[in-house]
Amino acid sequence: MVWVSWLLMAAVAYMAGYISNLVVIGGSHPLEAIMVGVLIGAALRNFGLIPAGLKEGLKKFEVPLLWGVVMLGAGFTPEIAKAEPISLVIIFVTMSVGFWFIYLLGRAGKLPDKLSSLLSVGTTICGGSAIAITGPLIKAKEEEVSYAVTTVTMMGFLALLIYPHIGKLIDMSQTAFGIWAGTAIHNTPLVIGAGYMYGDHAGQVATMVKLTRNIFMIPVALLISLWYGRRKAIEKRMGKKEVLKAFPWFLFGYFVMALFRNLRFFTPAWVVNFVKLGKFLVAVGMAGIGMNTDLRNLKNLGMRPLVVGSLAAVVVALISLSLIGVFSGEIHTPDGMVP
Repeated sequence: MVWVSWLLMAAVAYMAGYISNLVVIGGSHPLEAIMVGVLIGAALRNFGLIPAGLKEGLKKFEVPLLWGVVMLGAGFTPEIAKAEPISLVIIFVTMSVGFWFIYLLGRAGKLPDKLSSLLSVGTTICGGSAIAITGPLIKAKEEEVSYAVTTVTMMGFLALLIYPHIGKLIDMSQTAFGIWAGTAIHNTPLVIGAGYMYGDHAGQVATMVKLTRNIFMIPVALLISLWYGRRKAIEKRMGKKEVLKAFPWFLFGYFVMALFRNLRFFTPAWVVNFVKLGKFLVAVGMAGIGMNTDLRNLKNLGMRPLVVGSLAAVVVALISLSLIGVFSGEIHTPDGMVP
């Protein structure tokens, strides 16, 4: 039934694009298709309109989304890479300061030690994926992993809806917003969604920055494991198969497509079609995220993890935004953009 679930996600993504194109204010389309798709999907889930038999297949939303990321590699241009040296500095500082701040904040809020660590790694690196990898390594309880994943996902979902509007309010350039989304939002799908809601160039930059940030996922998880004194037989608790499965291999697909585009293996028409397909597949995945968002989980979390998770997301966003302001003169933007 997985393919039926994907068809439902595709139908919602198509409907979202149709609605987005219908609404025109001042010559522009204020409703982004990605946001509309997420909201439609969330409405279907929370009003109980999704057949029970499709819910398992909807959890596979990352498949079309990650293929969409690969296709979007065809839209990469050398100008996008100019943001990378600065983004590396912002990634490193955001991860280092953010991790310890969030951990200490969690401990001050009397959260369990391991839950504080999971919130830290999930917020500063790669959302639920980083938490899922780190949890078994530090022998966290199932409810701690569940709390952390749900909190980080909810905060990322809110960031998807809010950050593009903040970016426009403070007149961020496409490049600057892409760096901010790539370093301040936790989950890869939500980073990509927020980036493309802001603009095509912002989406490409956000994707590049987030994929770079994802590379730190496994090394940091292993360092945390050592920090908890689990120095023996790491391979027994997380075998090579699990490590390989967790590694973001779609990263290579993105870079291969980018390489082919810049070596002129693709005609301009192919590039346009690849990017269109990629954006649609991302929209399909984002619709799936909406359909997997059960707002009742907020009630099950309790207030402390939610408060700490909210503050953590704000702190990471402010650290990233401050660093972007410091390096604003070194951030290159496409012609016509305001740094």
